[in-house]
Amino acid sequence: MFSRRFNSVYLVVLMCLAGLGGAQAQSLPDFTGLVERNAPTVVNITATKTAGASGNDPSAFGDEEVPEIFRRFFGDPRQLPQPQQPQERISGGSGFIISADGYLLTNHHVIDGADEIKVRLEDRREFKAKLIGSDQQSDVALLKIAATGLPAATLGDSSKLKPGQWVVAIGSPFNLDYSVTAGIVSAVGRNLGDQQRYVPFIQNDVAINRGNSGGPLFNLAGEVVGINSQIFSNTGGSIGLSFAIPIDYANKVVAQLRSKGRVARGYLGVRLDTVSADIASALELPRIAGALVTQVDKNTPAAKAGLKLQDVIVAFDDQEIVRSGDLPPLVGATPPGTRVKLGVIRDRKRVEIPLVVGELPIEAGGSSAEPAEASVESADALGLSVSDLTSAQREQLGLDAGAGVLVERVNGTAARRAGLQARDVVLMVGRTQVGSVSQFRNAVSKIAKGRPVMLLVRRGDGQRFITLTPDD
Repeated sequence: MFSRRFNSVYLVVLMCLAGLGGAQAQSLPDFTGLVERNAPTVVNITATKTAGASGNDPSAFGDEEVPEIFRRFFGDPRQLPQPQQPQERISGGSGFIISADGYLLTNHHVIDGADEIKVRLEDRREFKAKLIGSDQQSDVALLKIAATGLPAATLGDSSKLKPGQWVVAIGSPFNLDYSVTAGIVSAVGRNLGDQQRYVPFIQNDVAINRGNSGGPLFNLAGEVVGINSQIFSNTGGSIGLSFAIPIDYANKVVAQLRSKGRVARGYLGVRLDTVSADIASALELPRIAGALVTQVDKNTPAAKAGLKLQDVIVAFDDQEIVRSGDLPPLVGATPPGTRVKLGVIRDRKRVEIPLVVGELPIEAGGSSAEPAEASVESADALGLSVSDLTSAQREQLGLDAGAGVLVERVNGTAARRAGLQARDVVLMVGRTQVGSVSQFRNAVSKIAKGRPVMLLVRRGDGQRFITLTPDD
């Protein structure tokens, strides 16, 4: 009796599982219609760049141009191996048509430095493309071909994308035209560091390989939601970490490229860092969120507005800043001259700071300086041995007179774990600015036992706060 009942229950469970499996299988999308409608909007791009030596050919010189005394001491240049002739370098990528009159989009890195750009359509027609404008920061390029009546892609709304949604790529990986790959959105608003800090990338697991760059990323409605731009890989091929430029962001870039051939970005003039749990504790923040100000550049909108070190920016014109990477895309997309309000936590209180957004300038390089000897002081509480900076060292780092002390050695366990290194420059201990060994020692002596302390540290041309709890 028990055996028959058990078998009946087991059979019911199996049937339910089979039903669930069937329902899940039926819910999987069919991409054939999407591909048939949108493949004609995708193009193959070939960029040719001529590289090689330039100048006069010595083999064409006459005797009067190569004096006897020159030949006697240095040899006859006409008999030396001649430079190689200029060679063509060809790179490939993908793109997509955005208007019937021949405008199309691709990546900046696909056509960067090209002498000639060719576009091949799905019907195998080829055109020479004119570069309307290209922007390295966003990796977006706008091209134009002399054609009309072209099928144009429908541009969607990338702000509505959510992790888990299906997306499809069509492109030319390894020059295999009109290859289709699919996957899901893994994350949105990804910040990939300083080189492209203004782009809130779409992370996805669609297979993107060499040659897919510049191609469209579609949602299930067949709308372009992104431009495939780059991958993270330790093999050179796709491992499921692909990144696309949101089409909403690309549209703003394109509008400026079409109107003036370049992109003007908003600018504050600050360096930022992530708010960690330790930093939130040290600053007594209400939550672990925001962008921590680690540097305010002189004569910038941030400096004029009165932003300070250790300010935590939690809002930009009523848009919440949860991570430090949330702020640069918002600022970069704001037209220069726009008046905004920054929500800032300063000394445990929230304040509103009005600010006029500037225009991002071309960054300048650093200068060199000569080393010099200085006195060294050990600070046992932090486990650091520091020395006074010379005026030449401060000039090299772009520091004011009397700012910072140089870390000579890292002796303490807590300091090593926090990531402090020799040649770091400590600018602040807690809320106290330090510019000499004596000031540093005095600030360290006031640290409460067992409490985390924040150090403002300069490394290279960047600044960040490092939090550590002093060794016992």
